[in-house]
Amino acid sequence: MKWVKRSYVLLMAVVMLSACSAGSSVADEPKVLRLGHIQSETNAWHKGSVRFAELVEEKTNGSVTVEVYPSSTLGSDRDLVEGMQIGSVDFALVAGVMSNFYQPYSILELPYLFEDSDHLEEFVYGEGGQKLQQDMLEKTGVRGLEFWLRGPRELTTNKLVQSPADLKGVKIRVPNIEASVEGWKAMGASPTPMNFGEVYSSLQTGVIDAQENPIAFTASARIHEVQDYLVKTDHVFGYVQLLMSDLTFKELTEDEKEAVMEAAEEARDYQNEIVYKEEQEALDMMIEEGVEVIEVDQEPFRKAVQKVNERLADKYDRELYDTIQAMRE
Repeated sequence: MKWVKRSYVLLMAVVMLSACSAGSSVADEPKVLRLGHIQSETNAWHKGSVRFAELVEEKTNGSVTVEVYPSSTLGSDRDLVEGMQIGSVDFALVAGVMSNFYQPYSILELPYLFEDSDHLEEFVYGEGGQKLQQDMLEKTGVRGLEFWLRGPRELTTNKLVQSPADLKGVKIRVPNIEASVEGWKAMGASPTPMNFGEVYSSLQTGVIDAQENPIAFTASARIHEVQDYLVKTDHVFGYVQLLMSDLTFKELTEDEKEAVMEAAEEARDYQNEIVYKEEQEALDMMIEEGVEVIEVDQEPFRKAVQKVNERLADKYDRELYDTIQAMRE
């Protein structure tokens, strides 16, 4: 009987030791998180994402690794946001489409809202941008880590456009954002919301005539191969946000959370340093490959959208709109 008891005790000790070893092995395995975006691997977004992944691994001593999925591999902007809400996507770079999930972001998409890039930076890196991100988190479950800068959005088209009157009948691809749709209608065009992955082929086949995006975005997608003109409208000084699923954030240790936040800030600085340099390089490349750049008087375009901006400000967030406008003074 004593032999049976001793054998039982020994067996239980072995089982417990094995369980502890297994638990230790699992604990030592890194958390593997996924970051998705819609840009190509040549774009500044991707380079910034790769840098972010490197910094996270470095700052967590390997306890967290980030895998980067470019070129809509994890889906469209909307797919990425919905994925973060349910935890199937951990990080994403998303621009204006966030306005479909938290309406005040639509204010940032209004054409000619910001006077220039300095005006944009003053807002997004100040109290206004911080409050906007905190409110978004509470409403959507998606955490804003950092705003990354982009070049201004410019129009590309196969028709010579020098004034709003020239936009009549022009079918222009826009993101699925009311401010973009209504703004281009006010300027005289026929806007068509469409996922960016469909733009090249739609331009090639004549489904649409034009599109609008930052120069580097346009160049990296080779859009200039199927467009004749780049029109310097500077109609939106925009951003992209590095976002994180709050479900994922809550699974991290306090040290890992701090490391992710530090990595996001450093990756922001890295991306911002290269984005404008790459804008100029992209413009030079497109000109060399045959695109004609059209400098326009932007004031008629600006005036054309003011009534739309005022109406949408009342709909989305008048206080936010007035706060941004007051920064011009």
